[in-house]
Amino acid sequence: MKILLLTQWFEPEPTFKGLLFAQALRDQGHDVEVLTGFPNYPGGKVYDGYKISLYQKEVIGGITIHRAPLYPSHDGSAVKRIFNYVSFAVGAFFVGLLKTRNIDVIYSYHPPLTTSISALLLGFFKRVPFVIDVQDLWPDTLSATGMVNNSSILSIVGKACDFVYKRAAKIVVLSPGFKKRIISRGVQAEKVEVIYNWCNEPALNHFEDTEVKLPDNGKLNLLFAGNLGYAQGLPSIIKAAEILKDSDVQVNIVLLGDGVAKAAAIEEARSLQLSNVIFLPRVPMQQVGSLLSKADMLLVHLIKNELFEITVPSRTQANLAMGKPIVMGVSGDAADLIEAAKAGVTCEPDNPQSLAKAIIKLASYTEDERLTIGELGRSYYYQKLSLKTGVDKFLKIFEEIR
Repeated sequence: MKILLLTQWFEPEPTFKGLLFAQALRDQGHDVEVLTGFPNYPGGKVYDGYKISLYQKEVIGGITIHRAPLYPSHDGSAVKRIFNYVSFAVGAFFVGLLKTRNIDVIYSYHPPLTTSISALLLGFFKRVPFVIDVQDLWPDTLSATGMVNNSSILSIVGKACDFVYKRAAKIVVLSPGFKKRIISRGVQAEKVEVIYNWCNEPALNHFEDTEVKLPDNGKLNLLFAGNLGYAQGLPSIIKAAEILKDSDVQVNIVLLGDGVAKAAAIEEARSLQLSNVIFLPRVPMQQVGSLLSKADMLLVHLIKNELFEITVPSRTQANLAMGKPIVMGVSGDAADLIEAAKAGVTCEPDNPQSLAKAIIKLASYTEDERLTIGELGRSYYYQKLSLKTGVDKFLKIFEEIR
């Protein structure tokens, strides 16, 4: 079977369903090609070694990649972002039409929606079914993040989503909540399949050592690794740390990474004189596993938001795979996963008291008990959420619709 992966972002850009996915499909005996843009995410500048042209073909890790022209941008301008999305959709359609041959199925990564519109058009002209992998619910996410506030535009985007969804052969979503939401929009339930995201298993299992170190002060280390943005609810984490300090709980809260909310969090921790909050710089993905493996406990946390209740933050899978007990500060589907895996303690999102209570509970366990909890999480990940599990489910869908 020949599979075309249509995604606006691909290696060397950071992406969920990138080279690892393509190679896993190929290793199952299938012919896989990628249709993508010129790398510019997340900075909005074209990567060194690349220059935008009408077409470029290359091979990375044994996978043939067709690159289509686009307008590089990823700043706060909604107009530029829309132009970025639309330009890739147009470029991808023509490159796909002219440069790809003998395709059996098209896989489309969404967001942005425009990529799936290209998949729809390519599928129509090449008489090939297409599958949409929905990682963001549009227009809900556009509104929630403030990227688009115009109700008329949001309505148009919503209708475009419905149009594309109803014409896809299958729709893959990352959580049961996503499935319910899409079905509520009039899509047949049998067309929607839940396939949880996996983590970068090779990077986590074969990590490099890093010069960045966790604190060694005799306390347990609770590590939060990833983007430190507004959605991560850092103010609540800092307030929870203050509660731990006042209660003389011997736990460090370690925040690893960068983001727009980091500077304010550092200032708040400094003003409260919190010696139990430690900020570490971002490290390459190949080194993240080194720090995760040395932590005593891992933290996942987001602000309270209806959309977050039906999603599963990507760090959830990575934390489970590392075999460490988890404090889950996200309600809904993410919390359900942790409870099903018996992999940690859940708490209310954006609630410092609830978060502090969960941390105290997990810290009160013996080291052996925490190790057991972590191993339960690791076992659950490899049985239910791993790359192999996900790829097998995708191939079953591809075989069904071809």
